[in-house]
Amino acid sequence: MDLVLERFPADESLRAWDAADEYLLRHLAETGVSGEVVIVGDRWGALATELAAHRPSQISDSFLAQAATRANLEANGRSGVTLLTSRDTPPPRIDVLLVRVPKSLALLEDQLHRLSPGVHAGTRIVGTGMVKEIHTSTLALFERILGPTRTSPAVKKARLILTTADASIPRTPGPWPLTYRLPADAAIVAGRPVVNHAGVFCADRLDIGTRFLLENLPTMPDASTIVDLGCGNGVVGLAAALTHPGAGVLFTDESFQAVASAEATYRANLEGRPGLAGKAEFRAADALTGLEKGSVDLVLSNPPFHTHQATTDAIAWRMFTGARDALRPGGELWVVANRHLGHHTRLRRVFGNCSLVASNPKFVVLRAVRRQRRR
Repeated sequence: MDLVLERFPADESLRAWDAADEYLLRHLAETGVSGEVVIVGDRWGALATELAAHRPSQISDSFLAQAATRANLEANGRSGVTLLTSRDTPPPRIDVLLVRVPKSLALLEDQLHRLSPGVHAGTRIVGTGMVKEIHTSTLALFERILGPTRTSPAVKKARLILTTADASIPRTPGPWPLTYRLPADAAIVAGRPVVNHAGVFCADRLDIGTRFLLENLPTMPDASTIVDLGCGNGVVGLAAALTHPGAGVLFTDESFQAVASAEATYRANLEGRPGLAGKAEFRAADALTGLEKGSVDLVLSNPPFHTHQATTDAIAWRMFTGARDALRPGGELWVVANRHLGHHTRLRRVFGNCSLVASNPKFVVLRAVRRQRRR
């Protein structure tokens, strides 16, 4: 690829494409592309940027991937790509369907079901991923939802998925979203329903890190604005809303599926309750970018420590610095994390302080306070 490509946010230590992207683009260069092109799961916009002349639609669950695509299109002087989220209605007709296999099998299932009405007998369907990302269960989804499927030989540890569209397969909706009730020992949210769209972390159960944070949830009686940062399905923000009924709660995540799940969870529990309706906001965003400085009283977070297959602390740094800027003097950031990640060191560097609230053999709950700036 003769392109200038970067991730978003820019990270010089990580490339914005990989061998799976290269393999797919070489295949398309050899076989040609025509008609309505849909690209699903393009991680940093490499596929959309290279294929921009075909005016494709890119469907992504990632706010950061969309931001990377916009930046890479601009950097390479290209345009014509329609950017859609995983919650948008897909194009009604698809002649070429290109699928970058996601980490979540559930998200892949949901995407294929949503795309299937636009697939016809002449649709070319090509998936791509690294060998370690493509499993028998991956191929079974393509075959069950779209048609007969085979794989290519592996090249540089990448592989193509080649599917022949079968128009006789019924175009049925997928099983998502799913709803379950929280366990009886889940503190203030015990027994409440949680709504999960496909691809959201721990979509069928309460994860143990979130459970530990719920057991040690802070109370700030004067808090007027609270943020559930990296909200997932919104359980933490829901607990904060119940604990602080007078506060507004912002649910934010870079996943469009997560934000939709958080909103559905909130509505299922608090819609129509006096004093709570209209107190929540739901936003897909890059951490807390764009939030007014000094406008938040409390930030709660269970930050991720990987992006796709790469383990990185860049996400945590961005979340922590964003929280510091958004908090008012005296405002607090509470974080639950695997104890081995060493977030206490990062928080001390960002905030100048960090205290241990609670710990168990696997997790810690940490608290950092936004200090008043010295004049």
